[in-house]
Amino acid sequence: MKKCLVISNTYKDAARILAKEVEKFLVSKNFSVTLVEFCGESRTLSLDQIEFVITLGGDGTVLYAARQCSKLDIPIFPINLGEFGFIAGIQPDCWKDRLTQFINKKEVLAKRGLVSGTVFRNGIELISYNALNDVVFSSKNPACIVSLCVKADNISFGTFKADGVIVCTPTGSTAYSAAAGGPILDPRLDALILNPVSAFSLSNRPLVLPPQEVLSIKVLPSRNAKVVVTWDGQCQYDLLEGDVVIVKKSVYSIRLAGCGTDTFYNALRSKLHWSGGPHA
Repeated sequence: MKKCLVISNTYKDAARILAKEVEKFLVSKNFSVTLVEFCGESRTLSLDQIEFVITLGGDGTVLYAARQCSKLDIPIFPINLGEFGFIAGIQPDCWKDRLTQFINKKEVLAKRGLVSGTVFRNGIELISYNALNDVVFSSKNPACIVSLCVKADNISFGTFKADGVIVCTPTGSTAYSAAAGGPILDPRLDALILNPVSAFSLSNRPLVLPPQEVLSIKVLPSRNAKVVVTWDGQCQYDLLEGDVVIVKKSVYSIRLAGCGTDTFYNALRSKLHWSGGPHA
């Protein structure tokens, strides 16, 4: 019997109800179903022999699943119960038909790359995570400027004094980076975006970098700022002065249902209110 994992976001009232409906449907198709709740904490999923994962929530629920599923090449079927739906692209009114297509291998899956961030202290690796959206450097204290030395393949980009620095994938270009004035990239592109947040110098601008670029970000002395690095807004680690974080394209990618080009551009039009021009 094939196994499936269904993750429901506890902040979405409809998620628990829909989870039971999805479970009933899959059991009728001869699947063994495990129900898991996501409450914002990045707990380890049990993915042994799991055929695919269904997420019931918004993009954040997909991010949680993607970081773990990518290492095992487990595809994700994301049903959107959130606000934006850039990566959770399957609407709840058509999930049954789309899931039938998915089970029958007739659903086209989009492949999305991840970015990795690895923390080193005195040359020793401490922790490493992958992220589907972004790796973000910021102050743990509000309204404090952090100071970071940024290099790309040992070429110095200088010192960034800012509220933070974002390194994101094309998938993540519509998330925090877009809110911070960064460019929006078609998720089919292979690239990284380096985007300072409210930089102290007006000359600091977002950069689109080739996928092979390896960024080295060193924590410099920052007045009153305790620097943290965060993966996908969900996994956080406290940094010390002198710590170096290596950020680069991950070796892993994730396969997602309902994330075609039409879903992406429809989300831009509907969620970001792109009108295409003034109305008469």
